[in-house]
Amino acid sequence: MAQVHLYFSLPSILIWTFYFLFVVLLEMARQPRIMLCGNIVWAHEEVKQLFDGLADVVCMDSPDRTDFLAGLKPGGKYDGTVGVYRHNSSAERIGVFDKEIVRALAETCTVKWIAHNGAGYDQIDVLECAAKGINVSNTPGAVDDATATTALYLILSTLRHFSKAERSLFAGTWKTPISSGDTHDLTHRTLGILGLGGIGLRLAHLVHAFPMHVVYHNRHPVPDAPAWCTYVPSLEALCREADVLSVHVPLRNDTVHLVGEREIRAMKRGSVIVNTARGKVIHEEAMIRALEDGHLSSVGLDVYPNEPAVNPRLLAFPQNALLPHMGTENQDSQRHMEVRALTNLRDFLRDGKGKDLVPELRRRL
Repeated sequence: MAQVHLYFSLPSILIWTFYFLFVVLLEMARQPRIMLCGNIVWAHEEVKQLFDGLADVVCMDSPDRTDFLAGLKPGGKYDGTVGVYRHNSSAERIGVFDKEIVRALAETCTVKWIAHNGAGYDQIDVLECAAKGINVSNTPGAVDDATATTALYLILSTLRHFSKAERSLFAGTWKTPISSGDTHDLTHRTLGILGLGGIGLRLAHLVHAFPMHVVYHNRHPVPDAPAWCTYVPSLEALCREADVLSVHVPLRNDTVHLVGEREIRAMKRGSVIVNTARGKVIHEEAMIRALEDGHLSSVGLDVYPNEPAVNPRLLAFPQNALLPHMGTENQDSQRHMEVRALTNLRDFLRDGKGKDLVPELRRRL
């Protein structure tokens, strides 16, 4: 059998050695990548400051989910991504971060952090993220002022019928449809806060200026709650006491229809519900029935179960104050939210851990 002899000259060996060293050094020098999944509107300079020399920034430009999932594959345009900045606006093109997307992110074996821009994170399957070893952060605190002042406006408008009065002025009818017998001052009325977190506590401080009497319900009393905030041990008891019920709990499986028929009927006749949390926390049909029979005098809503669709039956009550999810629609809060989400991602890259982990992830640490 003929023998095959391979001969390599010294120059060729050196060339191949230097080539492999170059490839290795190039790979070592390659910075990790972060993906902006949703446009940055206000914090362009902060993106540069936070990630310059730390990570390469790639913008998610996929027109649809199929293209996005393909980009996550080895050699795809998002290959090498270790962290994702996410804004709800990305759902218009690729949908929510459901099991399919979370599993695709996990299959990259590189993505370990999703920095969500927003306090509410119901558009992310956080339990699937936890199962796949992907951390999720949100932006608590950054939305407190904006959301609390939105709730305050809705309280004022539903008790005083300011929204109805403004529409009557624009219609040229002055205040003909307004009746003082249907309106009330805030002073000394009782505000029931469902969820005394950052937003709920900020609202409590705002209404204390009138003053309103503040009662609240959480799973447990808040240790550092002001002395003038009274803890109520059950949701039904909170509803019985409240002239106005303001909802401030996240949307999870266990909070869907948390405020339902029983809770609404426990409220005083002529009381008000305000919701700046998530639409599905309240049983919409039960709420509308209570408006129709006069058990509720009005509702102030910034959120709806199937946004951007709004149940037309809500529009039949001119005393209602209805906003198109305006809670954080101002440049100050939005800049703060963008920077906080991006900072969480920067901290993960720099320190191996970030802040603002959502509760479902904190419980698994």
